[in-house]
Amino acid sequence: MRVHLTLKSRNVKTGPIPVSTTTEKTCPTACPFALNGCYAESGPLALFWRKVTEAKAGVSWREFIGMIRDLPLGTLWRHNQAGDLPGDRVKLDADKVAQLARANAGKRGFTYTHYPPSLHNRRAIAAANKAGFVVNLSANNLSHADALADYACAPVVCVLPDSVDGNATRTLETPMGRPVAVCPATYLDTDCASCGLCARADRKVIVGFPAHGTSKKKAAAIAAA
Repeated sequence: MRVHLTLKSRNVKTGPIPVSTTTEKTCPTACPFALNGCYAESGPLALFWRKVTEAKAGVSWREFIGMIRDLPLGTLWRHNQAGDLPGDRVKLDADKVAQLARANAGKRGFTYTHYPPSLHNRRAIAAANKAGFVVNLSANNLSHADALADYACAPVVCVLPDSVDGNATRTLETPMGRPVAVCPATYLDTDCASCGLCARADRKVIVGFPAHGTSKKKAAAIAAA
């Protein structure tokens, strides 16, 4: 498994923080956005992601863990602008997830996962969050966000349908009445480096992301289901 760590991202959405990219082979088979609206499958990121997947860029998992361990204390960093947590695309590798959480000690790492919420996966994710490495459960739509939030093992994010105007809407609710905060970078001149909301495991809101990328219509259609 190959992982690349960019120590100072040029991604306008994240801002100048460390950001990793992991081989496409980690993406869960259950993810409905695969080849169907995933923002990472187009543009310059797609080209670089392919290099990591083909082992033409990046380092081994062991080397990557060392790089995370060496980050300065307090560093806010995002794991996976593309790719997912280590696993076989159905079941998380709990040992590797725990390794990452330990390497993150004293830092403010966060990520998102589309791995299915099996008991095994939920335990691995909950343990990572407890250790300070924030793993957000990625929901396909607002109803799915409710279902994931019911597990109470991790914070939740979701893709928003086209019916939600991200430039005009700040907050909304899920069908079950849970509060959803639209990603501030949608309507403010901000980024992950300045916001850090997704790096808070104890937050009370679901974070909603309007579909983006060249295939955003496909992603928005899934979010509207």
